[in-house]
Amino acid sequence: MRDVLETGHQRTHLILPATVFPRGIDMQYVEGFDGHRSQATGKADSVNLLLAEADGKPSVSTMQVTPDRQSSGDLPPFRPPVWLRGPHGQTIVGRAYRSTCRISYVRRRIDTPDGDFLDLDGVREPSSGPLVIVLHGLEGSSRSGYVVQTCSLLSARGARPVALNFRSCSGEPNRTMRSYHSGETGDLGLVIDLLRSENPGTPIGAIGYSLGGNALLCYLEETGSGCLDAAVTVSVPFDLAASARQLESGMGRVYAQHFLGSLRTKIRGKADRFPKAADLARPALAARTIRGIDDAWTAPVHGYQNAAHYYEACSALGRLCAIRTPTLLIQAEDDPFLPAGIIDTVREVENPFLANGFTRRGGHLGYLGTLSSGRLWAEARAVEWLVDHLV
Repeated sequence: MRDVLETGHQRTHLILPATVFPRGIDMQYVEGFDGHRSQATGKADSVNLLLAEADGKPSVSTMQVTPDRQSSGDLPPFRPPVWLRGPHGQTIVGRAYRSTCRISYVRRRIDTPDGDFLDLDGVREPSSGPLVIVLHGLEGSSRSGYVVQTCSLLSARGARPVALNFRSCSGEPNRTMRSYHSGETGDLGLVIDLLRSENPGTPIGAIGYSLGGNALLCYLEETGSGCLDAAVTVSVPFDLAASARQLESGMGRVYAQHFLGSLRTKIRGKADRFPKAADLARPALAARTIRGIDDAWTAPVHGYQNAAHYYEACSALGRLCAIRTPTLLIQAEDDPFLPAGIIDTVREVENPFLANGFTRRGGHLGYLGTLSSGRLWAEARAVEWLVDHLV
């Protein structure tokens, strides 16, 4: 791998002035861990964000910062603020920092061969240039802050973003009992094939975040070279079994609860609409962990025997050696969704097509940096590297 970079909780309020948000960002909504938006409160020059504090002690703090950069050219290495170096602070505050942008998405719905649909969100400008598919994480969507920021930066760099909402994540229930998972590559392949047929000769890349990054790596391994011209992944749970274990103790349980609430809501909806889903739904709704839901629901609904079978088949870790598309892996060594040993294993993979984008700090989809290194560093670095490889 080539090295290209540097070496019961309480709900509390964090008061952020309006200047923390990048230019063009709408402060009306903020996004939670589960992808749901909540109404912002406070005066016009500030916004109230709800956070989960690990120590359970309410606190209020104010950050005085300036807008994020729009150009990522010659981006410095990631440097977190002195007061925000820990993985949980990066993960929580980094997520709260990202708001939903007033980007004018143009939605396109395409049908799938099994009678379902996929919603793709793009922008009107630019009308030409490379195409970049953006994939969100577990229970995210095209409205997730990191997706919005990525699409905004891509558009500013002359690329055309296409945010793929996984099934059931676009704001409307999908039509079939199945939805999406960490190794779902068929829907991504369908979108890529469609874009290739409609835009012959146009470079196409992809940026995948968390679960979406794992699915992207699986797709790259399955399809070989030529389907995509370049790719970037951020905060990937390379070993699904190890990641599930990590979310079963300590702060991991706090993160898991945000996902579990949204997943249970969707499972209840499936059980109401599909009679044969009722038997699977009962143990899934009783599950207290991500692994429990994967074992009772995700695995059997998508053709796997159980969670262990699903994790083994869909973890990207064992597929990295076979990838033949230039790919940057942006990953924090302190990602709280993964044990440290997994990152060491990924680092040891010998594959000239993989670029090492590891950083010592950054948390999970955090990467809230100093002003000099770029406030929303991961999105800026991903866009910079990918566009440079597509044009």
